[in-house]
Amino acid sequence: MSKAEKMKIIFIRRKTRVVDIGGVPMGGEYPIRLQSMTTTDTMDTAGTVEQSIRMIKAGADYVRITAPSIKEAKNLQNIKDELRKRGYKTPLIADIHFTPNAAEVSARIVEKVRVNPGNYADKKKFQIIEYNDQQYNEELERIRDKFIPLLKICREYGTALRIGTNHGSLSDRIMSRYGDTPLGMVESAMEFLRICEDENYFSIVLSMKSSNPQVMVQAYRLLVKQMQSEGMNYPLHLGVTEAGDGEDGRIKSSAGIGTLLEEGLGDTVRVSLTEEPEFEIPVCRILVSRYRMSETEYIEKINCHSDDYEKQETFSVNNIGGNNVPVVIIPANEDIYKSYEGLRSAGYYYSETLDKYNIGDMPADYIYLGSKDLPYKLPGTLIKIFDYNYWQTLYNKDNSLPLLTDEEYITLGNTETPCHEEPVNPQAGTPPSVFMKFININVNNINDEILSLLSKDKNAVIVLSSDDSLSLLKYRSAFKKLISREIYSPVIIRRIYRDISEEEFLVFPATDAGGLFIDGFGDGIWLTAEKIPLKTINSISFGILQASRTRISKTEYISCPSCGRTLFDLQETTAKVREKTAHLKGLKIAIMGCIVNGPGEMADADYGYVGSGAGKITLYKGKEIVRRSIDSDSAVDELINIIKLHNDWQDTTN
Repeated sequence: MSKAEKMKIIFIRRKTRVVDIGGVPMGGEYPIRLQSMTTTDTMDTAGTVEQSIRMIKAGADYVRITAPSIKEAKNLQNIKDELRKRGYKTPLIADIHFTPNAAEVSARIVEKVRVNPGNYADKKKFQIIEYNDQQYNEELERIRDKFIPLLKICREYGTALRIGTNHGSLSDRIMSRYGDTPLGMVESAMEFLRICEDENYFSIVLSMKSSNPQVMVQAYRLLVKQMQSEGMNYPLHLGVTEAGDGEDGRIKSSAGIGTLLEEGLGDTVRVSLTEEPEFEIPVCRILVSRYRMSETEYIEKINCHSDDYEKQETFSVNNIGGNNVPVVIIPANEDIYKSYEGLRSAGYYYSETLDKYNIGDMPADYIYLGSKDLPYKLPGTLIKIFDYNYWQTLYNKDNSLPLLTDEEYITLGNTETPCHEEPVNPQAGTPPSVFMKFININVNNINDEILSLLSKDKNAVIVLSSDDSLSLLKYRSAFKKLISREIYSPVIIRRIYRDISEEEFLVFPATDAGGLFIDGFGDGIWLTAEKIPLKTINSISFGILQASRTRISKTEYISCPSCGRTLFDLQETTAKVREKTAHLKGLKIAIMGCIVNGPGEMADADYGYVGSGAGKITLYKGKEIVRRSIDSDSAVDELINIIKLHNDWQDTTN
């Protein structure tokens, strides 16, 4: 392929077999399909039809509906008939968990059936059983006997099938042999997939979902590797399950889904938000909008990530790199130049009465001021960054650092290192011998001269910057060059957005930067977007670090998006739980609508709030039940009592 030809190719997707789903094919060269799932009771035909229509009008290519038992499965026919009568031909998908008989009924009605291999033929008891090979194979034969009847019906009716593994609902058999791992997720799907191929059934889509984007990304990569080794190329359904709502849900979904889309993986997308399902579709559309065949230059896939999460080794310069959590750098705006009141957007609150700053849960670590200083004093924990030429003119360089361009860095070489006579940050105890500086390098401009200088410089913090539309693979290429030259300087990921809406800003940075943090790259984040409020920039920066599990700054909520199985109002309940627990920094709380999304799906939550019957809630500590069948009116207060009982409660401070 010539250079000219390469420049014509924008994005390369993994080539998969085409699976027809009710006349809307998936895979191959077809567009990445968008989908969502109804939240109504499936027995409510009118309500489910109306909600489906809202989803379709929003742009859903497929509509998924739960069928927890035979009666709901049978009612799919009434829902389908009414939709077709009103002129809507969108394919329907039945969502099945514990009920093979409901799957077999659904497969005769809808265009696609989703089964979860972790509980389709297994009753999860959270038991660790040591299987020998013979016993394990006997279990596989038992699964085969339960699964083959569905395959025969799917083949007869032309129904497609999704084998959808979820991290939190792996069978006891898989858990016993592979553990709670991405590899276990892959093997769970492969057991069912091999049965399909043995039966010459190939209309299959696969998914590997987790509420942890790191686990989700690793599982999909391993699945693709395993399929390739066995000569398979089935399309992929991408999603981060139980992502939550609002800003956090969008960031977490984008970090996981976007990372894989960048690698050319994914044929359909569902963003699982605890909101009305039609609100998911615009987020899906924004996510996939960048990945069309003719919008960006060709770049080889840079696979310098590992199959397991591993933080890229860097040394520490002041509080950046090494074992430090990633830092957040923000750009100053007009409000900050006017008054310290502008610092509220960055997590700092000045009290004139006490003459001191109070620090919030998400305080930025550094602030870029360019070539203009502030008319007031900053808190000692917030360090200024100036352009190098301006920084040189400062009489007092306390608590300030220079940012050099790559050209300035090369010109200066390593002989005229910018330095301080005093510590950069006295509160952090920085020794005076550390002469720290930032070097801004565009991801497209890393060359041997810069690499040679960096290899000998122990005081440099690299700022890898880009304003390209698609840059994740370019960043990976840059990191690969640093690794190959054994350069361990800490790296700030700087993304500059020239023209971006607030809706896009909730999605694109989570992919561009979050995808790197998920793979263990980066010691800090610096987002710049002229049209986006500074408060949003700061919040999104911390949200990306939280989603990638690299810096925890707030409570994390693992909440399912609701469906017809849900036994209470998830949106209202999630809001109540959030209102009372948002100050519990670092705690993971799951809010699940039913037992399907109970102790399994909330795999790594600290506490769980799970619907167990009409108006009844069961509370968990980890995967252990603490209280059963509590009235929903008092369940939130009971959850707080349990958190207090286990010494994880903190009183709010004013």
